[in-house]
Amino acid sequence: MINADALLHFQPDYRATTDQFLARARAVGTPVAHAVDDTGPADEALASYSLWLGPAEAPRVLVLLSGTHGVEGLTGSAIQADLLREFDTGTLTLPPDCACLLVHLLNPWGTAWLRRCDPQGIDLNRNFIDFSQPLPDNSGYLALREALFDHDSRQRQQTLAHYGDRYGRTALEIAISGGQYSDPAGPFFGGHAPAAANTLIHTLIRTHRLDQRQLAVIDLHTGLGPYGYGEIICDHLPDSDGTRTAQRWYGDAVTLPAAGTSSSVPKEGLLDYAWHRIMDANSCFVTLEFGTYSTDQLFDVILADHRLHRHGLPDWHAAGTRAVKQAMRDHFYPGQRQWQELVLFRSRQVIRLAFDGLAGTGHLS
Repeated sequence: MINADALLHFQPDYRATTDQFLARARAVGTPVAHAVDDTGPADEALASYSLWLGPAEAPRVLVLLSGTHGVEGLTGSAIQADLLREFDTGTLTLPPDCACLLVHLLNPWGTAWLRRCDPQGIDLNRNFIDFSQPLPDNSGYLALREALFDHDSRQRQQTLAHYGDRYGRTALEIAISGGQYSDPAGPFFGGHAPAAANTLIHTLIRTHRLDQRQLAVIDLHTGLGPYGYGEIICDHLPDSDGTRTAQRWYGDAVTLPAAGTSSSVPKEGLLDYAWHRIMDANSCFVTLEFGTYSTDQLFDVILADHRLHRHGLPDWHAAGTRAVKQAMRDHFYPGQRQWQELVLFRSRQVIRLAFDGLAGTGHLS
């Protein structure tokens, strides 16, 4: 049962959602601020926060990440605040020899400006590649780039539909969202160097010696898949220890982009890959993706946001800006109570499965 108090964790903007999280965090621990240089639309200071709960030397750790895609952090923060409330009230306790690391709003600028990308236009979930190697090529994106920025929505849809008819729906989605490294103004841009949040992740890994522990990492996202459903997406290779661990802990609900069983297509530069490299055979990384509306709508609202920001920061108070930002909020953060209840129910379930897995009591078949 999700009570009304739990729904208060859903807050509509960066300032309110951060205040809510910090209030919950300070009730059970000491959050650490990781300030960023850029400011929000009201010139407010911005920061990510990390919070360690449990024994400093715990051999097993649940890592819960929010705000990899800034605007999606409004929901991720609510989930983290709900978890902290459960710890504070004793509804949930850490299993023996387990700790929990929360990373709140990995991309706080994107949360404040209701964008998925960071101030440099970088999609953090495409930024985790080896930049010492040649950048990945996405010829499909280059073929569609002009159409993506076409203000004539009918012409744009016709071009995208033609591409999908010719090469298939999966190829279309990879061309648009699989990751591109040539166009900083465009969507799903992976960057030309590690972003600040990329550096923060590696700093937290070193600081907490996470490469020496068993890990359950959950990255919280919204906007893709069936309305209200929390899909457990695993980007470990299908025949890998990480996938076997995910399936053992989370059961048949686990979906695999590489096997074509997920609402997500395979992508370049995912945050997952940084964690894969440090994980032992009994650890795994999953994305908990809460669906909202159609993939076509997803692309429409993201493209409108990129057109708005194409020439720099827009006037926050202009009517056109407000319309685009409201569409972003509506798609990635539906305000309906039903959706919020589904999110909290599923997130509590998946977090408990992760703790059971770390404690050795999670053996689904």
